[in-house]
Amino acid sequence: MRRLPLVAAIFILFAAPARAEKPTRFWNLTSATVTEFRLAPAGTDKFGENQCLNDKDKSVDHDERLKITGVASGAYDVKIGFPDGRVCQVKGLAIEAGKVFSIEDKDLVDCSK
Repeated sequence: MRRLPLVAAIFILFAAPARAEKPTRFWNLTSATVTEFRLAPAGTDKFGENQCLNDKDKSVDHDERLKITGVASGAYDVKIGFPDGRVCQVKGLAIEAGKVFSIEDKDLVDCSK
């Protein structure tokens, strides 16, 4: 009879579903909608796919978060584009897998149209 609570506790621990890792997410704190968001390992020009394609409307509004896929923790350079054709960069952005990171207007450099 004393074993019943112990057996029940063990069963609950092993029967519980595995916790899914939280997705890495970009939080758009710029003043504009983002339509292009590409990452490259810091110091390279090997930019990946447009992460905005992960969003249902293919853009990220101000104060909206975007799920980022295929990216490990590390330092990245970002190419970020806006509907008016302006493209900017963010250099050496630290990204931690499973965490939220943000970009503000003050972070944008090397902007061009």
